[in-house]
Amino acid sequence: MPTLLLIDGNAIMHRAYHALPPFKSADGTPTNVVYGYLSMLNKVITDFKPDYLISCFDTPRPTFRNKLFKKYQIQRPKIEDEFIVQIPLVKEALDAAGIERLEKDGFEADDLIGTITRIFETNKFRIIILTGDKDIFQLITDNVFVAAPQLGLANIKIFNSSEVEKKLDVSPNQIIEYKALAGDPSDNYPGASGIGPKTASKLIHQLGTVDNIYKNLDKINSEKIKTILEKEKENVYLSKKLAMILTDVDINLDIEKLKFKGFDKKLKDFLEKYQMDSLIRRIFNQRLNTKKEEKKKSSDQIGLF
Repeated sequence: MPTLLLIDGNAIMHRAYHALPPFKSADGTPTNVVYGYLSMLNKVITDFKPDYLISCFDTPRPTFRNKLFKKYQIQRPKIEDEFIVQIPLVKEALDAAGIERLEKDGFEADDLIGTITRIFETNKFRIIILTGDKDIFQLITDNVFVAAPQLGLANIKIFNSSEVEKKLDVSPNQIIEYKALAGDPSDNYPGASGIGPKTASKLIHQLGTVDNIYKNLDKINSEKIKTILEKEKENVYLSKKLAMILTDVDINLDIEKLKFKGFDKKLKDFLEKYQMDSLIRRIFNQRLNTKKEEKKKSSDQIGLF
C-alpha cells in the first residue's frame, strides 16, 4: 500500500517556533521556524518513507468558520513578527525542495487535509498526517494515522483509533459530536455551557450522536443535564458545524506532482543562504543507519501499521 504524508504546515511551524530558541542567520533573519519545520520534515520522511508528500497551510483571510461565529479563535494571541516573517521562508524552502504545498482562502489547512485524505484513501493509500492539532483525530480510519510531535520536536507518537479512544474516551468518528457538546477552548467555541468532557463522552456512549441525544432527551436521567441541553441546543449545533473538518473542498490537485523522490538540490542552496549547515549534513550527507538502528527505528515508528 503506497503512503501519502500530509503535513499540517501551520501546526508544525507553531510547534517549531515554541520548541526552539529564537536564533537568526548572519543577516539577522529569524530562522528557528524554518529550521524546526525542515528538521521535522526530514525526520518523518526518514521514518515513514512516503511515496507522496504535500504540505497544507492556512491563509490570513477569514474562513467560513469566522463567518459562522464571529468569536471563533478570537482569544488567540497576535502572532509575533518573528514568526510571521518566516512563513514565506518555509514556503520558499518547500518550493526549493520540490515539495508540493496547498492553501485556499476561506478554508483552514485542516479542511484541505481532510479533502486530500479522503481522495487518497478512496484510492487505497495509507495516509499519515503530521500535526499537533487534535481536531485532525476525526479523520483517523483503518488506513489514516496521525503522527503527533511530543515534547517539542524530538519524538513522534502515532495515533490510530485505539490510541484516540485511550486519550479522549471517544472514537475518531465521535469527535465531532464530542466537541459539539464539550466545545473547544482553543478555538473559542462554546458547546453546551455546563457540560464538560466527561459528561460529553458519557452522553455519546449512551446515545451516540447529537441528533440522537436530542431525539431521546427523556432517556437522560439528570434533569440538570436535560435542562442544559435544551437551553444550549443552538450552541451545540453551531459548535458541531465549527468542529467538522470538511472533506469536499474544491481543490486543484495533480496527484503526480505529489510524488516524492527526494529533496531537490535547490534546497541545499537555500540552506546555505541561511547558514543551516547541520541540516545540509543531515539531509544531503546523511550517515546510513546500522541494521540494528534501522530495525529499532522501524519498530518504534510504524509498529501500529
